[in-house]
Amino acid sequence: MLLIAGTFLGGLGLFLLAVSMISDGLKLAAGDALKEILSRSTSTPLRGVASGMLVTAVVQSSSAVTVATIGFVNAGLLNLTQSLGIVYGANIGTTMTGWLVAAVGFDVKIEALALPLIGLGMLARLTGASRKLGAAGEAVAGFGLFFIGVDVLQEAFQSFAADINVGAFAPQGGLGLVLYVALGFVMTVTTQSSSAAIAITLTAATGGVLGIDAAAATVIGANVGTTSTAAFAVIGATANARRVAAAHVLFNLLTGAVALTLLPLLIWLVRSGGQALGLEDAPAITLALFHTIFNLLGVLLMWPLTGRLAAFLEKRFTTQAEMLSKPKYLDRNVMATPSLALDALKLELRRASQLTRQVVDTAINVEGPPHRSVAEQREATMALLDAIAGFVVGLEASRLGSELSSNLPLSLRVTNYLEDVISLAAELDRHRDDIDSLMKPERPENYDAIAGYQADVLAHVNRCDPALEGFDLDELKSAYEALRKRWHDLKSQLLEAASRRTLPINRLNSGLEGLRSYLKIAEQLTKMAERLIALDGLEASFTEASPEQA
Repeated sequence: MLLIAGTFLGGLGLFLLAVSMISDGLKLAAGDALKEILSRSTSTPLRGVASGMLVTAVVQSSSAVTVATIGFVNAGLLNLTQSLGIVYGANIGTTMTGWLVAAVGFDVKIEALALPLIGLGMLARLTGASRKLGAAGEAVAGFGLFFIGVDVLQEAFQSFAADINVGAFAPQGGLGLVLYVALGFVMTVTTQSSSAAIAITLTAATGGVLGIDAAAATVIGANVGTTSTAAFAVIGATANARRVAAAHVLFNLLTGAVALTLLPLLIWLVRSGGQALGLEDAPAITLALFHTIFNLLGVLLMWPLTGRLAAFLEKRFTTQAEMLSKPKYLDRNVMATPSLALDALKLELRRASQLTRQVVDTAINVEGPPHRSVAEQREATMALLDAIAGFVVGLEASRLGSELSSNLPLSLRVTNYLEDVISLAAELDRHRDDIDSLMKPERPENYDAIAGYQADVLAHVNRCDPALEGFDLDELKSAYEALRKRWHDLKSQLLEAASRRTLPINRLNSGLEGLRSYLKIAEQLTKMAERLIALDGLEASFTEASPEQA
């Protein structure tokens, strides 16, 4: 039992590592071409279903397709609606396993692809001439490792599941069918493979151990049990990935409930349809046809509800970062009235500038290694800026008067300045250790100078808000000039200290680059504040020397 538990934990670890490799590899390898291909293959729900069905039928694993879909969503390559079509199609495609088992016996070994995938993937990873090729190799190796992980899980539990005396487990009536559903669910969860559970079920039915009704109920349970794969795959994933997993669970639960409720009718239809198609009245073929029909029925039931399901899930698993990334004032309704749209745009730009200042404050004040919430805050603000830029482009395409149209370039300038600030804040992570090394307690004069400079930068950042009472643009410009002089003095002091060997020379250049980034941030926010005022009718004229010239 201890060996089985250890094997299970090892298989689960391989599985989770595979999910991580697939997601990370896809994120790095994905370029515009891959994104375009994915968009085309899922441009309509029907194409998404077809893609999911075809890929699952080829690789013989709905689990792999589900994990890949979650990986694409995690990497931002697919949205929720697009992924739902693939999930539907994957459930239809997985029925091919039953047909193969019925046609060629029970020796189908799709895991034989695993080692070649790992070998080819890692070869590309180690020898790839480009970063994208190496990342693609990592994703391919992840797929192979996924199958290895599943195979290790099967090794731990398949013998246990196969040795269950299903003949002795023979309750009758509705309760008995529910217990058979539970049996199929448990076999799939323990083996992490609905294919293995279905193969065991077909074996029992073919050998006369299970009746058709009991075997069909077990197949339903196996179909529902495959949702455990999605549950494992979204550990540590994004909110959208968790929504895909939830959609997968809801779809399989609804399909299973309908199939169980209509079980006698479906079995009759399967047998009648099999006779009409000239198929042999064999348990394996009957069950394969049953598996196909009830998954098709599930898609037909869910198809009209896809939009509502997506809207329902969009309201679930929301994170603070995701809420920040959504525009608060912009939507299609205000776009219909240009004057209202510009008012809403100004409000959203002010909100974005406030969030950006918070990002800078966090980036400068963070202690220790940057944590996940810092990166999420930056990504959320960048997503909001992208949404604002998209709104401006939409306004530009509409019919605006010359007076209103003149505000659009200013709005884009504001978003560009804020994007530059976010990028500079992210760069601070790379220089943080080097800046800290220049502030060691044994060098109090340098510590005080750098800490005072940082405090001045933060104070200036907080002043770059035109909504502040008593805000004065001329005073802001003067404050920036004073800050630029403060930077020159600090740089001279640190260079002099380095010449006296009281500073680590190997840390100096990177530390200075990081400290100069503070000034760049202050400059961009000063320009941003002036453009925000210009949107209200004042003329922009900020032409101070940039930090690069300092």
